[in-house]
Amino acid sequence: MSSRTASCCCGQLRIQLEGEPRGVGICHCLACQKRSGSVFAALASFRAPFTVIGTATEYVRVGDQGASFRFRFCPTCGSTVFHTEDGEQDVVSVAVGALADPGFPAPQVSIYDCRRHPWVRLPPETRAFDKDPS
Repeated sequence: MSSRTASCCCGQLRIQLEGEPRGVGICHCLACQKRSGSVFAALASFRAPFTVIGTATEYVRVGDQGASFRFRFCPTCGSTVFHTEDGEQDVVSVAVGALADPGFPAPQVSIYDCRRHPWVRLPPETRAFDKDPS
């Protein structure tokens, strides 16, 4: 089984992950654009077990369909590292950039494509959804 560690910029907050990602996706919603400071957020979903090391500050946001998402970020450097959905404690979504792996798999899905900046090109075979399909 493969093991990965994602971390913030300063290294204070880390999450150790086991196994391969369940999926990789990008989100173009305005909340993710603001949260990430970029034109989209790239996320990889992993199942438990995972281990959090360090101290996190969290921000809770309610999604369009009523789910609460708890975003964890480093209180020292401000980097968002991962988030969970309330009621789904066995799954964690990790910021792909926090893994610092240029060889990480490309996204399979793109959500809130209606908010995608027109100059952003998706990798071939990425399934695009106008909103969140779940």
